[in-house]
Amino acid sequence: MEEHRLLQMEGISKNFHQVRALDNVQLELNAGEILALLGENGAGKSTLMKILSGSVQADSGSIKLEGTPVHILSPAAARRLGIGVIYQELMLAMELSVAENIFMGREPGSGILFDWKTLNRKAQELLDSMGIAIDPKELMMNLTVSQRQLIEIAKALSQNPRILIMDEPTSALPESEVDGLLERICALRDAGMGIIYISHKMGEIKRIADRATVLRDGHYIGSLSREEIDINRIIAMMVGRDTKLDFHRLRESIEEETALEVRKLCNYKIKDVSFRLRRREIIGIAGLMGSGRSELMRAIFGIDPVTSGELYINGKKCEIGSPSGLIRLGTGLAPEDRKEQALFLDMNIENNISIARLYRNKGGIRRKKRERELALEYAEKLNIATPGTWQEVKRLSGGNQQKVVIARWLANSPDILLLDEPTRGIDVGAKTEIYELLSSLSRNGVSIIVVSSEMSELLAIADRILVMHEGALAGEMDITEATQERIMALATGQGKEGPSNMPQTGRYNNG
Repeated sequence: MEEHRLLQMEGISKNFHQVRALDNVQLELNAGEILALLGENGAGKSTLMKILSGSVQADSGSIKLEGTPVHILSPAAARRLGIGVIYQELMLAMELSVAENIFMGREPGSGILFDWKTLNRKAQELLDSMGIAIDPKELMMNLTVSQRQLIEIAKALSQNPRILIMDEPTSALPESEVDGLLERICALRDAGMGIIYISHKMGEIKRIADRATVLRDGHYIGSLSREEIDINRIIAMMVGRDTKLDFHRLRESIEEETALEVRKLCNYKIKDVSFRLRRREIIGIAGLMGSGRSELMRAIFGIDPVTSGELYINGKKCEIGSPSGLIRLGTGLAPEDRKEQALFLDMNIENNISIARLYRNKGGIRRKKRERELALEYAEKLNIATPGTWQEVKRLSGGNQQKVVIARWLANSPDILLLDEPTRGIDVGAKTEIYELLSSLSRNGVSIIVVSSEMSELLAIADRILVMHEGALAGEMDITEATQERIMALATGQGKEGPSNMPQTGRYNNG
């Protein structure tokens, strides 16, 4: 079958102040093709796509659509040319309904009078075609992060684009919903759409990509055909060195001392949850969307109110509902939504990292020299890609923003870390860095809980896995007994299991 070239980008370069974001980059896309655009955080993927979607202008280079040169000066111009975008960071109005978000700016009716009946009907038809069971009249603020991701996708498809850019579209989805979305993406490809697919999930790339283009440090490294796509080859191209995807963690003996204990915790979402976290242990929490994983972390940390239950840290009962109290007791939380719930985007890296330690300052006087030293120390330890800790956090890539959140708590010398989706949107190399960091922290006495939608991640780093279903603990298993099949069975409510045996020393991996 003869190729139909939809898009050709050549010689694309872009500077941001003194940072060279893109240097003579090229990209080609055919109709009826899924092109995986790959690279580590900061490689230039997002900048290239912002240029294609009209939100950033290139300093040099050319763009052709079906052989015709075009100048894309705004997002509106990109949409008129048939270019749709699904951003990793959601672009939704929380106070409006699902239907209003999908058809924002294109609402049926005349003047200020909306045809609400038609609006909701069209939204319902679109959602039904995608297999999304969400009421189009529901307010966005009442949806979960993963549901909002689905609405973002529906909004892009409602504009019938011929080129669709998808930036980490499955990052907020549980594994149970990924298959359906990938099938939908393949159906769009088969209907003739050209899709640029950005993801750090190598399994997805291997499954759906027709070709792969790799960027590194703002440069075009190369492209691979479907037959040439090999995960370890791609990773080597991304990081500039030969590496392996598999992560191996040497399990250490876990102390019997209890670091954190939760007893019969209940609120609007979680039901009678009890468990204990031991010193030096990493517990993984699995579950489907809406199972209550994030709500459990927020309740423990005192953000969400509880109706009953008790919380103990180092054997001492502590007040529930006091995040500041838990911070003083050496506990930190990296929440699921880093932009909305964790970061101060207009503040610099230094201030974002040091803010959890301000309570230690006598008389409320800031120690700016010490803050700067800490920021530099943890920016280096976590390999945060930045020209300096003076840089505003909003200018960092998603993966580097996540590292800033983790650095904040490490700078506070924690005893307990609660991490909700800590590697979402982070590239393979950075994921391995995070895994090694968590392993090192546990060896040094830190107790950790990791919530993750990626079962392979939990199998790689956890000592024990708890599985949640409909707000309750459906089961618990030692890592030596855990499999993806057992985890999924519990997550879907197919039987319950009691506590497993205590962990034993050994070596395991996620291979």
